[in-house]
Amino acid sequence: MADIVNLMPNRKRIALIAHDNCKAEMLEWAEFNRETLAAHELHATGTTGTLLADELGLTVQRFLSGPVGGDQQVGAAIAEGRIDFLVFFWDPLEPQPHDVDVKALLRIAVVCNVPTACNRATADFVLSSPLTREEYQRSSSIYAEPTGSSHGLH
Repeated sequence: MADIVNLMPNRKRIALIAHDNCKAEMLEWAEFNRETLAAHELHATGTTGTLLADELGLTVQRFLSGPVGGDQQVGAAIAEGRIDFLVFFWDPLEPQPHDVDVKALLRIAVVCNVPTACNRATADFVLSSPLTREEYQRSSSIYAEPTGSSHGLH
């Protein structure tokens, strides 16, 4: 196992995702935190990104909608070091047709040691942290494939 250190800049690259039943809560949270979010680079999946851009009047880079690949695109951006912080208001009580993509996204966020908020309270705590406004060295472990095995993470 090798550690990789990523320098998170002062201006964080924040991915915002909300399942349908959580979009109103995401919009409310984002409006409350508009001033702080305006200091960062915002990314979001499809509909959430459109709603946030319209509501906040901020630039939001958009991925595809979650069910058609947006969650996978965010996961790839995390793995490539292009996302520093994930706010994902997912609905644990509603089955999602793309549940495997949701689980894969959460898994890669943990593997890459990306701060991840899955509810409003956690998002408030993380966004209000002084570390959100500073450079931060985030290390993540890259798991090498065991010899003779084809089931390890790369």
